[in-house]
Amino acid sequence: MLLLALAGVGVVAYANFTPVWRSRGRLFSDVKDLPETKVALVFGTTDRVNGRENLYFRYRIDAAVRVWKSGKIKTIIVSGDNRTQYYNEPEKMKQALTERGIPAGRIVCDFAGLSTLDSVVRAKEIFGTDSILVISQRFQNERAVYLAQAHGIEAYGFNARDVETRGGARTKIREVGARVKMWLDVNFLKTRPTHMGEKEELPN
Repeated sequence: MLLLALAGVGVVAYANFTPVWRSRGRLFSDVKDLPETKVALVFGTTDRVNGRENLYFRYRIDAAVRVWKSGKIKTIIVSGDNRTQYYNEPEKMKQALTERGIPAGRIVCDFAGLSTLDSVVRAKEIFGTDSILVISQRFQNERAVYLAQAHGIEAYGFNARDVETRGGARTKIREVGARVKMWLDVNFLKTRPTHMGEKEELPN
């Protein structure tokens, strides 16, 4: 029983360390250091939580605007959940970005980004890009780079400001489980996106 418990702890620790190691030298917090990458991928989240502004959303939008203004990207994929007509993460992100001056024609909505894995794999298989700059908080960027590399995608990340609240602490705790799932998805389950569909062309 003790051996099983130790093995479980070992798997959790390994799964949580792997994306940190695999993303070394690929995550940036200063736009001056970013490599030029044609396509950025911004991960979705709701813009409000319990009636209050969601800082994860605001900081990701802020980060995407900074990268756009640096001239290092040409197209932005906003990828998230679109479960009902009243809940549409990609449209909310697109609206927020256009309000900050990014041309609507350079923003592409991925309405089937139900998970980080779904968003990353669909960027390649639906939108046809083999190289992406992921934009989110560091913890998600580390996981996204690992998933991208596992699926033959060249990936870098720009780290949005993190959230230092009780909600942020809960997110970090959930991330431990998310990394175990990531590791199992890639190495054992061979998980595929929930939805695929027809290929879509990105703006030239």
